[in-house]
Formats: sequence, structure tokens, C-alpha cells
Amino acid sequence: MFEFGSPLSSPLSFNIMSIIKNFLPPFLYNLLRQSIFRRYGWFGNFSSWKAAEAVSGGYDSDLIIQKVLQSTLKVKRGQYPYERDSVLFDEIQYDWPLLSGLMWVASRNGGDLNVLDFGGSLGSTYWQNRKFLTTIPSLKWNIIEQSKYVEVGREHLQDITLKFYFTKEECLNESRPNLLLLSSVISYIKEPFDLLHSLFQLNIEHVIIERILFIEGPHDRLTVQRVTPKIYNASYPCWFFSESKFMDFVKKRYDVLEVYDCGLKLNLPSSVKGIILKLKK
Repeated sequence: MFEFGSPLSSPLSFNIMSIIKNFLPPFLYNLLRQSIFRRYGWFGNFSSWKAAEAVSGGYDSDLIIQKVLQSTLKVKRGQYPYERDSVLFDEIQYDWPLLSGLMWVASRNGGDLNVLDFGGSLGSTYWQNRKFLTTIPSLKWNIIEQSKYVEVGREHLQDITLKFYFTKEECLNESRPNLLLLSSVISYIKEPFDLLHSLFQLNIEHVIIERILFIEGPHDRLTVQRVTPKIYNASYPCWFFSESKFMDFVKKRYDVLEVYDCGLKLNLPSSVKGIILKLKK
């Protein structure tokens, strides 16, 4: 499964725009920013996934996988500290609420953290937080992904801690996760609530859902995301969820321990949040 993070909301994009802002008059800066966000970002309000797909350009999965792999290998070798969406960074951009959630689950389980990272690419979250995660006495990081990612991950990255699986059933045959991680995944699934339902049926004690795209009101909105070619050429359907509807759904099976802002701004009126859940008794 390809990377799901927003290229427009990446730290690199905001750093560049911050530099430009210092050199341009406000009205020119605003024109430039509006022009960029009109070209790339999230657009439309589609009635069905099929309609959104019809105006999406799709993506070259092989090209994306290779870009992500080469970046990830550089992180693994210590050449760069961090990558996201195949973009390499000179310093780690920590997601502190997520990292706190990971360490909290480990502490609740006596130093045992066993993660089922659904749609986790080649381990972006694992590599991002590796410096802290390696202090946990018992750590297992299991990624469920599309077949090409699993094949590449097993060949180049898998070790005693980091594992790749084709299905959740295959994963559960070998491991017993105490944390389900969904990082920027749900919005890119055709039937997101069906997926959540099937994953919630696993009864994993803790769940962290990261970078959920929320809008106000009672209805979800289906858009098309256009990715800047600086990342890779791609466009695909993407959901923005009614926050009230989404929270009502998860509360049927899980208690909400915390909701936090991920600090990302998109071109549509929205909020990007994370939630930490604990299975109801």
C-alpha cells in the first residue's frame, strides 16, 4: 500500500513556504500559496467512489514502491534520520502524541509492545520512532500491506522485530498484537467503516488512529487528492469524515482516551486529528 501522508502538509513544504513568506509582500505570498493549493491538494465532493476514481489519474505503484524503498534503506543505514512519503528529512519530525501513545501501551503491558500497523508502508512510523522504541524490552512491529510492499519489505527490511504480512490472519497466526495502528490509512479505503468493523472485531486492546481527516457536519465528503509531482505523480479518492459520525462509530466498541490535533493544515476547511482508544470491558 502506498504512503498516505499529505505532501502539501509535510514539514518540508511548510518550511519552504515559511522561507518564501519572508521575502515576498503579503499579497504576492497569498497569491502563490493559493495557486499551489489550487493545483495540488484535495478537490471535489463526489457522490461515489467510482465517480471519484473516474477523475483520478491513479498512480504507478512500482515507481512509488521503489522510491519509498530507496529512502527507507537510507534511513535504515543511518544516512538520513527520517523519511515520509519517500521524502528524506535531515531531522526527525516527531509526532509526540503518537509516540506517547506507543510508549504508554508498552508501559501498561510491562514493557511489551506488539503493534499491528495496518497500511504501514515499509515501516515509516517504526523508523521514525526507532530511537525510543528500541528502549522497550519486548518490541514487535507487524505491518500488513499490499503484496508488492510485503515482498519488498521481506526481501530488504524484515528482521526479528519488523515483520511484513499479506493479511491480518497471517499476522495473527504468528503474533498477538496489543496495539492496532492506523496511520493516515482510513481516508483512502473505499469502504472505510467496513474495514474498521473487521479490524475492531480482532478485539485488540488499544487502537491509535492517526491523521484522520475530519469535516464539520453530519455527512462525509469524498474528494480526490492530487499529489505534488515532487513526491510522485498520483491522484486518488480520499474521504473526509464527519467527526461526530466517526466518533459515534468507534465509541460502540472502544472508549476514547484522547483526541489530539496533528497540526496539519489542508486546502479544504477541515481538521486532522488522532485518537487513542481502549477496548470496552
